[in-house]
Amino acid sequence: MTTAFDTIVYDKPTERVARITLDRPEVRNAQNTRLLYELNAAFDRAAQDDGVHVIILAANGPHFSSGHDLAEIEAGSAHDNARAEKTVGTWCGFGCAGAEAQMAYEREVYFGLSERWRNIPKPTIAQVHGKVITGGLMLVWPCDLIIAADDATFQDTAVDLGVCGVEFFNHPYELGIRKAKEFLFRSNVLTAQDALAAGMVNHVVSRDKLEAFTLEIAQDIARKPLFALKLAKEAVNAAQDAAGRGTVMQSAFGHHQLTHAHNMLVHGMLMDPTNLAARKERK
Repeated sequence: MTTAFDTIVYDKPTERVARITLDRPEVRNAQNTRLLYELNAAFDRAAQDDGVHVIILAANGPHFSSGHDLAEIEAGSAHDNARAEKTVGTWCGFGCAGAEAQMAYEREVYFGLSERWRNIPKPTIAQVHGKVITGGLMLVWPCDLIIAADDATFQDTAVDLGVCGVEFFNHPYELGIRKAKEFLFRSNVLTAQDALAAGMVNHVVSRDKLEAFTLEIAQDIARKPLFALKLAKEAVNAAQDAAGRGTVMQSAFGHHQLTHAHNMLVHGMLMDPTNLAARKERK
């Protein structure tokens, strides 16, 4: 069975497994507002289907995700699109003045949805290939397992652009403290093997075996009783949360908004254009 969306593909490749595939290959699966809300709707569909025990998140095209859709942001249409697409959440103020609108948008569409996906009561697996850049991390990190092709790379360019890190600030939990700092400070690229060594990735396989290997892992998990899977996931997530993860995430999100407000005051835009120019020169 296949259900059509505009920016993703939803299917069930085998019994008890749902697969959501990002489908904007022409822009390297850049995340506009519609994609994020459709992705959320697809996660809801899979979560509410009692016949689904495991959810795979994959992507079409050469790269998993190039991050936030800068074309939508630069056009100034993201907030209006959020009001048009909005299907979940309790945040408001997308049309307000100053920092309020930007914080509202990112609190729901970026941070809010990523946190929601992290807590879906079913095991989720990210099937990752090619580049995962900045906002792309916020699709991968909420998943319970990450299976990476050997060509996969991971990067957060936010500090290079005058921002303190992506909105879903999971860096310390994915990489450990020192690796997280270097990852942020240098905006450097982690290879799949680097990510495996840091514990961010569960397995690395060749690109041609990625889909089959991920499906094999999903099938192995899907055979387990769903109630036990739900509670095992909740127990592990609770261990992180009891150690203060929620407080860390909220604090980092506030810092993220401060850097946006600072850049708007100094540069008239959300990012630092000086560092953006320097980044282009290094390429």
